[in-house]
Amino acid sequence: MEITEFGMDFFSLEGKVAIVTGGNTGIGRAFSLALAKSGANILVPSLIDDDGTTQKIIEETGSCYVFMEVDLTEEGVPQQVVEHCVEVFGTVDVLINCAGLYLAADVRQFDRSKWDPMIQLNLTAAFEMAHEAAKVMILQKSGKIINICSLFSYLGGQQSPANAAAKHGLVGLTKAYCDELAQYNIQVNGIAPGYLATDMTKKDREDPEINQQVLAHVPANYWGEPADLMGAIIYLASPASNFVNGHILPVDGGYLVR
Repeated sequence: MEITEFGMDFFSLEGKVAIVTGGNTGIGRAFSLALAKSGANILVPSLIDDDGTTQKIIEETGSCYVFMEVDLTEEGVPQQVVEHCVEVFGTVDVLINCAGLYLAADVRQFDRSKWDPMIQLNLTAAFEMAHEAAKVMILQKSGKIINICSLFSYLGGQQSPANAAAKHGLVGLTKAYCDELAQYNIQVNGIAPGYLATDMTKKDREDPEINQQVLAHVPANYWGEPADLMGAIIYLASPASNFVNGHILPVDGGYLVR
């Protein structure tokens, strides 16, 4: 490609189809909206339905929105999701593995009852979704798989060893799938969000000690917002990143450098 051919249409997802697991709540909703604003039609599989907010904001962009209330950890469900997406939209161009579960406890209390459901959803379900989506993408010789990792893909962290294990595992899955799928013009990357102002972190942000500990570690000196991830997801889902593969992009205000 000549440099003169480059334009803002390289960031367009017009006519593309994206599956966003857990894409109707939290940062998943931000990802769904970003992709829709760039022209993609959206299918969201999630165990948690919302009040219709996600459907409304997606359809206001002019994109189509399909919701599936499913448990991605149940046998055969990832295959059903991908097959339904192909049935409705004809293909799968983008997969965002965003669905996740967070359980925390002291190391003495963090047992298999907490470990198993987190690994099943945060890692195994992501693998199964990528496995099924890759079958479609290989045939069409194009696709984007984006795994939502974490700062704890790099760090240890207390209270939730399953979180660190799953997020480290997603990095390994990203790199392994990149190595195998790049030959089919499929890019597999990840995003590692930093500390964000979400409902999940409200309690920590309201605790003066914890809030200060976080801010002291962030050169930007503030908590990010879900909107801070939207540009990153468009970049990695669009043709603008076609030669970016196997990369984990931290969006953390500089947390990892301090």
